[in-house]
Amino acid sequence: MNNFYSNEDLKKYGFKYLGEGIRISRNCSIYGAENISIGSYVRIDDFCVLSGNIMIGDHVHIAVYTGLFGGNAGIKIEDYCGISAHCCVYAATDDYTGLGMTNPTIPDKFRRVVEKRVILKKHALVGAGSIILPGVTIGEGASFGSMSLINKDTEPWTVYVGAPLKELKSRERIPLVMEKQLQEEEKERSI
Repeated sequence: MNNFYSNEDLKKYGFKYLGEGIRISRNCSIYGAENISIGSYVRIDDFCVLSGNIMIGDHVHIAVYTGLFGGNAGIKIEDYCGISAHCCVYAATDDYTGLGMTNPTIPDKFRRVVEKRVILKKHALVGAGSIILPGVTIGEGASFGSMSLINKDTEPWTVYVGAPLKELKSRERIPLVMEKQLQEEEKERSI
């Protein structure tokens, strides 16, 4: 049995936008599909959570046990990105400084929620167990080792690791050449 939703099943969810060739696990939890846009050739694996305002580009993979918490501010994942297993991306989170109470069981007037848009530019790669906090823009082609805490904007085509986040080295730009080749092949197939 195929564990991915069929195109017909996905349409019933009422997503804001759906591209073609999408594979989303039936074990994925989706909240507020009307606020979620998913491009073409996207794969979202088992036990992921999609919640809030989310825009996913083309050729994106979101691995098992990953959570995308877009809130109202939103998460934008551009084309050719990969998010490995057990990652969390937060565009909204409770403020833990003690200026308000925390958790969704508390009425909003007693809470202090931080909401800032998160953007992953094209070709970004996020290693297993990493966390991205509200307001971060990840530069094009930036990559992150496992267990990284991404709490600040990052430079394009740079490799980062750790918590606190440290720049390790430059990353090769070969994926840009491959992107053009892939686009040409896709164009040929559609003719």
